[in-house]
Formats: sequence, structure tokens, C-alpha cells
Amino acid sequence: MALVITERCINCDMCEPECPNQAIALSTEIYAIDPARCTECIGHYDAPTCQSVCPITHTIIQDARWRETPDKLWEKFVQLYPNLNG
Repeated sequence: MALVITERCINCDMCEPECPNQAIALSTEIYAIDPARCTECIGHYDAPTCQSVCPITHTIIQDARWRETPDKLWEKFVQLYPNLNG
């Protein structure tokens, strides 16, 4: 699944620079994750870095609207970075 930032976000600016896919950006009130770019850091790290740097527990969660298997997340990574894979 892609991740989503909930209304618990305090706009601390910790997650945005840590996202290797540039999927996080400031929205109208809080940060938001572009589900088309979020791979949960598959292809980059063992776990989503945005979750690990967020100081507020349970602010960045799995987005039930974007159900994706690890294989689908890997395919998205390959599409985002074709030069790294071939």
C-alpha cells in the first residue's frame, strides 16, 4: 500500500527531505504523499523512512485506498527508476 499522512501532522518538515521518491510535498494544510510515487521505500530502504523520522506516532499510516502488494510496489519503483534497473 502507499502511505498517507493523517491530520495528526504538525508540519515539522522531517518527512519530506527523507523521501527518496519525492512523493511528499506540503499540501494546503499538512504534508501529503503522492500515492503514485510512494513505494514505501521499497528499492531504497528496508522500511519507510518517513515513518521512522516522524516525531508523532501513527501520523503516517498505510493508505487503505491504495492497496498494493510488495511486488506492485517494486514494479512502481522500477517504473520510477528505469535507469537503475537495466
